[in-house]
Amino acid sequence: MEHTDGRNEILHCGLLGEKLGHSYSPGIHSLLADYEYRLYERTSEELDAFLLEGEWDGLNVTIPYKKRVLPYCAKLSEAAECVGSVNTLVKDSSGNIFGDNTDVYGFSCLLKRLGVNPAGKKALILGNGGASVSVRYVLKSAGADTVVISRSGENNYSNLDRHKDAALLVNTTPVGMYPDNGKQAADLAAFPALEGVLDIIYNPFRTALLLQAEEAGIPFASGLYMLTAQAVKSSQLFLQGKDCQDCDEKDMMEQIESITQILAHNMQNLILVGMPGCGKSAVSKILAKRTGRELLELDQMFETIHGISPAQCILQEGEQAFRRKETQVIREAGKLSGKILSTGGGCVTIPENYPLLHQNGVIIWLEREIKELAQEGRPLSEREDLSVMYERRKPCYERFADLRITNNGSLDEAAGKILSLYEERRFLG
Repeated sequence: MEHTDGRNEILHCGLLGEKLGHSYSPGIHSLLADYEYRLYERTSEELDAFLLEGEWDGLNVTIPYKKRVLPYCAKLSEAAECVGSVNTLVKDSSGNIFGDNTDVYGFSCLLKRLGVNPAGKKALILGNGGASVSVRYVLKSAGADTVVISRSGENNYSNLDRHKDAALLVNTTPVGMYPDNGKQAADLAAFPALEGVLDIIYNPFRTALLLQAEEAGIPFASGLYMLTAQAVKSSQLFLQGKDCQDCDEKDMMEQIESITQILAHNMQNLILVGMPGCGKSAVSKILAKRTGRELLELDQMFETIHGISPAQCILQEGEQAFRRKETQVIREAGKLSGKILSTGGGCVTIPENYPLLHQNGVIIWLEREIKELAQEGRPLSEREDLSVMYERRKPCYERFADLRITNNGSLDEAAGKILSLYEERRFLG
């Protein structure tokens, strides 16, 4: 790979932060180009030497250095100047550093994808941190009447009722982010005029806020698209060494869409539901083998967590106690990403389990003829007519399912159908 100034060498790029942990950035950038992309954890004391003397060509910058790097920049993009923070740095052959804020581009793409024109409308921004500033800049540039909600100040979480007329709501807080899934900074029921909801969180795939928007039929989008968009913009800067105003926007949008689909495909769980004995465990094992994903048998997780098998729990404590404990297992399993989950046959009878599974997963209803369902060793199946059980549970399966697959042939055939349909349909909502 060549630099634009003629140097013929591999570009050294990466993510700079104090504590990075797991990051999706290396995976995204590996799909964009063949430059090196590493994670650079540096303390505050190490920052100066790294920026001035370190061997790097391009950097993404995260907490807590987005403002700290400003004095090192010889030139800033218009967005970075207006926002007052930088999340992308590019160094030229003379050592001069250019700073940009690609979160601005990323959020503008997310807003465009939502399809709601904010001009002349009230937009509520939850949170007043660094991301909030970028979001407000984009919304104000688009003509929105922006209101920032913080924990204190004139507009806060105790007086949200004064903003019932909000048409757009954007969450820029970490509330609801993994591992604190299920929390949300505001109740959407308080905003009857909402036309769209955005959450810049991308793990989980659907936060509690977005799940509520989906349930209410309000258009929504998650932060995964923004994450990809800002990475694509950063990559263009790394490769060109300048502000890429002249980049082909159509090509960039196609890249963003394609990579977001790849990320979503890899991040989402494949979750099998269906009647007891329909073949969930057997088909799940084939899916795990074909995809290389880890298989989690929720019945086995139940025994590990609670020290008793589901069958024993039902016999000794009753179905109601079992369901409560089963939901605890589902709550933990549903937080994970990129797995195969094989569930118990009756988990769909508890409405609370739906968002726990749906937040990070595609739910597949595996159907089998009643006469072919195994009953032995299943207390609930042994004590009830399976036809009656099926009719009672059918509406629950229908509500939970994203895909519906028949398993009346071979197990390999059923697994093949699942993978084919999953590849064919892209679950980005």
